[in-house]
Amino acid sequence: MAYPKTEQVLNQIVADLTQAHMVVHQHHWYMLGHRFIKLHFYLDKVMDQLSDQQDTVAERLIEINGSPISTYEEVLAATKIPDQKGSWDLSMDERLQLILDAYKTLRDDYEEGIKVSAAEGDDSTNDMLIEFHTAIEKRIWLIAAELGQRPGAGE
Repeated sequence: MAYPKTEQVLNQIVADLTQAHMVVHQHHWYMLGHRFIKLHFYLDKVMDQLSDQQDTVAERLIEINGSPISTYEEVLAATKIPDQKGSWDLSMDERLQLILDAYKTLRDDYEEGIKVSAAEGDDSTNDMLIEFHTAIEKRIWLIAAELGQRPGAGE
């Protein structure tokens, strides 16, 4: 059975997970100052989560006879997460806000994927996306709390 709309949304998720990982990795490398030790090691866990989700989503695409995007060129053409050159000039809070924004894009991707996969009757993908959406929401809460924000505030 083919799931063309699910394939499309899964590739969007792969692109955004790849770009989110790059954003987090960049800030992991370029951060300085207060909270460095705490946040540097925390971001290792964040990158692990993104990498695990990226691999699982790409493998699911293959399982449903799709082809995951797999080059940086494809990622940059598809991602909704902005790219910017690394800089030493951002504060820890500015860095976390950029990461939080990337996670909100992922949340929105997963919400779209949940709707699309349900409409196409792809229950296995739907289940995976619901699980990842829940994990992304938790990460949003944690990062927002670190920034002194309530989840969903200002949206």
